Amino acid sequence: MSQSSKLALIKEILESAESSIRSAKQMLNELAGINGNSQLTKMAEKVGSSKMVGDNHIIEGSFDGQNMIGPDGKVYSVPANYASKSKLVPGDILKLTITDDGTFLYKQIGPVERKKLIGILTYDDGQYRVIASGKSHKVLLASVTYFKAEIGDRVTIIVPETEDTEWAAIENVLPKMDDGSGPDDFTL
Repeated sequence: MSQSSKLALIKEILESAESSIRSAKQMLNELAGINGNSQLTKMAEKVGSSKMVGDNHIIEGSFDGQNMIGPDGKVYSVPANYASKSKLVPGDILKLTITDDGTFLYKQIGPVERKKLIGILTYDDGQYRVIASGKSHKVLLASVTYFKAEIGDRVTIIVPETEDTEWAAIENVLPKMDDGSGPDDFTL
């Protein structure tokens, strides 16, 4: 194994260990009753609304990485394919229209400021994650399959500019070099 391969492996092992520590801290916070979504719930209460327009129920709320949180704190399931293809990130404002026949129609109406990071796709404890900038971000399975990403791929992710969230959206998979490695000197 070449020295650069060993260094890359050591870096990946360290990032995985950091990810495990963060996951343990998050679980500890959950057990202690500290809810990481409380800020998104407060945002949904502030910017969200719920009203009837004709036969349709219109609800505006905040995306938390998987679901929309309504102004009343109620959680609405967002289709993973929509969230993935729309590249939704936590904090985005969504409008949900529930039609008179029960159809749920989502529309992104208020994207938050975003930034892009480059990281490595991993799979830990039943969840795909991207390790970027020393943090592990959860990503949707639908994003991984949509981009045909594989564990170990270098990917570009999108996260909120100002918020520190556990979820990210995959922007794209970076191409591998002829030797199978990713572009080590690629920067944004």
